[in-house]
Amino acid sequence: MKKHFIAALAILISTVTFAQKKELREAEKAIKKSNFAEAKSILGQLDPNSMDDKYKANYYYLNAEALYANGSANNDDIAKALKSLGLIEEGLETETAELKTTMVQSFVTQANEAYEGKDYSTSSKNFENAYRVSTRDTLYLYYAAITASGVQEFDRALVLYEELDDLGYTGIEVEYYAIIKDSGEEEVFASKTMRDLSVKSGTHIKPAERITESKREEIVKAIASIYKSKGENDKALNAISKARKENPEDLNLLISEANLYFELGNNEKFKELLEVATAKDPNNAELQFNLGVLSQDSGDLDMAKKYYDKAIELDPSYVNAKINMAAMILGKEKALIEEMNSLGGSPADNKRYDELKAQRLEIYKSSIPYLESVLETDPSNIDAAKTLMNIYSATGDTAKQKAMKAKVESLGGN
Repeated sequence: MKKHFIAALAILISTVTFAQKKELREAEKAIKKSNFAEAKSILGQLDPNSMDDKYKANYYYLNAEALYANGSANNDDIAKALKSLGLIEEGLETETAELKTTMVQSFVTQANEAYEGKDYSTSSKNFENAYRVSTRDTLYLYYAAITASGVQEFDRALVLYEELDDLGYTGIEVEYYAIIKDSGEEEVFASKTMRDLSVKSGTHIKPAERITESKREEIVKAIASIYKSKGENDKALNAISKARKENPEDLNLLISEANLYFELGNNEKFKELLEVATAKDPNNAELQFNLGVLSQDSGDLDMAKKYYDKAIELDPSYVNAKINMAAMILGKEKALIEEMNSLGGSPADNKRYDELKAQRLEIYKSSIPYLESVLETDPSNIDAAKTLMNIYSATGDTAKQKAMKAKVESLGGN
């Protein structure tokens, strides 16, 4: 009785195996005829867990082909196709590699076409698909993230950016380029071999290479910005703080953290980090300027002047520092005017009035060099021109007042 049972079971297994093999062949035939719906229907009736190991790889491969449908599938089916490919443990290595290559090329082509057509959402999804097939090509994941962010698909972009962050992606690579002989323009090549062949053929000259800049700061700032827009400020700060711990000497990350605190209204922390940044990079005019703004806002005008003057010393063309200096100087006039208007007609009041008038004149004169310097750097700055015109008038410099009036009129002012 036991022998009959074993024999019956063996016949059943043989029958099932034969049926599986037959259905896999039918699915393969349907795929070759591009009948992907039929292939999916056939494969959907099979359970790979009940298959012999030698048929499992074939099932998962055919399932991926059917779902992918030569690139015409929707994103849900593409995701299932990629998952199916990932379940192939051994066997069909050559076929799987060829299918993956075809899929990557198709996704990248569709991504580029969508990008050129300004369909950035579709472009992003195709770049992501290309990466999911070939995870060594992290550049596709980066493209997917920035294009998703560009169309404000922030939740999806955040997932992609955080995946890049977890991978430690920097985007730093060697870039090979040469000059086009006929036009003199620079062309970047996909590889050193392609560049060298172009130079050898005579179409290009002056071959060279360079290291691209890190995209680390951009990625971290994007993560922080998205969290900030969602009102999750702690996560925004943690993103940059984490990156800074990994790269404590990265000045750009330090400044990004400082700016985030500023955007969140924490001026004290902003100033603290700016001072750290300034110590690391004492020749950075922008840092000096920002510290000047903070000092001015807090009422420490002497310190603000020190920072503004340092910014101008480091960068003589720094217009904003000159404008802020002039505005800060002229701001002292308000208190003098208020006191002048409060005085009576007594001899003592008249004497004090003359003293205040003289101080006011000195204020005007001390602002002139900064405003004149603004116009040297930015001749079309009509606000600086109008202010100078009025100051020349107040200081009695008629010739300069007339010249500046003509300049204001030439700039479209009254």
